Amino acid sequence: MKPTVFIHTNHKQMLGALVSRYSLRKRSANAERFDVKFIEVRDFPCMAQREGQKYRRDGEMRPWLNDDLQSFTPLRFAPPQLMGYQGRAVVMDPDIFAIGDIWELLQRDMGDAAIMCRPKSGRKGRKGAWASSVMLLDCARLTHWRFEENFAEMFEPVRRDYMDWVSLKLEDPASIAPLEPQWNDFDNLTENTRLLHNTKRKTQPWKTGLKIDYRPADTFQLFPPRHWLRRGRRALFGDYRFAGTYAAHPDPAQEKFFFNLVREALEDGALDEALLREEMARGHLRPDAMQLIEAA
Repeated sequence: MKPTVFIHTNHKQMLGALVSRYSLRKRSANAERFDVKFIEVRDFPCMAQREGQKYRRDGEMRPWLNDDLQSFTPLRFAPPQLMGYQGRAVVMDPDIFAIGDIWELLQRDMGDAAIMCRPKSGRKGRKGAWASSVMLLDCARLTHWRFEENFAEMFEPVRRDYMDWVSLKLEDPASIAPLEPQWNDFDNLTENTRLLHNTKRKTQPWKTGLKIDYRPADTFQLFPPRHWLRRGRRALFGDYRFAGTYAAHPDPAQEKFFFNLVREALEDGALDEALLREEMARGHLRPDAMQLIEAA
């Protein structure tokens, strides 16, 4: 089996996934030596069966929603099983786009590590959390990753906390090695960036001006008051009403980079205009996208 890059996604982030796949192949001089595959929420019945059931996240129980923007995140742990616990894989979010050659990462010397990824930044990083949004995996050493079983454990309050899982706090620390930040560059585009991650949901460049369709994470803090206001709004009006709109990305170069990629994908036949217009109609792509593509 070829080394494989897995992009995990759902229907709300499929456009990002398609552009991501295009960028991985376009920016690699070795595109024939690896596969790129999607892992989609809709293909895992165990996720649909849990709709509305309570799972544990950061110590609290909250309902599982398959329609949430990031419902795909548990699928980060499916690749070893999909690879038959053999070979190398990279798993990544659908809002990550290649500037460098992913083959360089797939061929990295992992030493004694089973997982390579970058540490989280900020408060979570100081508490030992890893950014599992891009991981290089030695699948043969991850036989304890059994997706359906592990996913089910989140719904048993004492078994598995989502945040501990996605932060890799349930792994043996000795099995994880750090990856340079440029292989998962958080909304940071420089000459050293290899994989650009538009990780801040509110400023994803292709969604500016659209209504917010994701549920911000709950945090039990007295301050700042926005945490309590957010909970009150959801309790009164539901998950998305009065949640506001997506904002412009603070770095115009990243917006230009994304729409330039889309333009290239259209020219190469990897995307077509009809699909883009369908995504606009679904509220997944900003309505001025075609003008931005022409200007890129």
